[in-house]
Amino acid sequence: MADRLRGKVALISGGARGQGAVEGKLFAREGAKVVLGDVLEEEGRRTVEEIRAAGGDAVFVTLDVTKADDWQRAVDTAVGTYGKLDILVNNAGILQMEGLEEITPETWERVMAVNTTGVWLGMKAAVPALRRAGGGSIINISSISGLIGTGMQTAYQASKGAVRIMTKTAAMQYAKEGIRVNSVHPGPIDTPMTAGLDRELWQMFVNSVPLKRAGTSEDIAYGVLYLASDESSFVTGAELIIDGGYTAQ
Repeated sequence: MADRLRGKVALISGGARGQGAVEGKLFAREGAKVVLGDVLEEEGRRTVEEIRAAGGDAVFVTLDVTKADDWQRAVDTAVGTYGKLDILVNNAGILQMEGLEEITPETWERVMAVNTTGVWLGMKAAVPALRRAGGGSIINISSISGLIGTGMQTAYQASKGAVRIMTKTAAMQYAKEGIRVNSVHPGPIDTPMTAGLDRELWQMFVNSVPLKRAGTSEDIAYGVLYLASDESSFVTGAELIIDGGYTAQ
């Protein structure tokens, strides 16, 4: 294990699999005690077992990010188990591909509930614990879809754009308390969430990446690790774009 997060306690939503699980494993290797929250209980508990088998310290909590009570229980689990909370990673999210006329109100509301309201509820629940810890770091996972238009993904892009500006607002509100808030904007990343996309469409996205490959969960996790660590102590309200150069074109 290394020491970039030694002594810190982290709560990661959507931590059962994919990007969230990779973040949890990396955080544990870097010395953090990790609370993984997700609705996928079996996969979440298996990820916790893998972290423990590798010598890390982690627990799982059932977390539906659209429910305030679940968020409070997740924060209480972190504080009750490990004594404090230093880091929140709002990682949970769902994808949607329909355009403006095709999307249904039900899909719109579901995407916004998970991707945007879930981030707000997570920060709302975590801030008092971070304040008691003397400060901390919140990392909200947005997307390059929160920065540029694609002509599809109407609800997804709206939700991720909202996360971007909500991050900046929270950063300004809590800077004086030593609570840093930053957003991460992944490009095309191979995860369970993107695995269900049409392969021809997916390959079109990947072919447009200047580095000529899709990103990995590890690519994102190392950026999140930097923002979670004290190495980024002068960074708040920032957008960390990890997209292989996609948005530089």
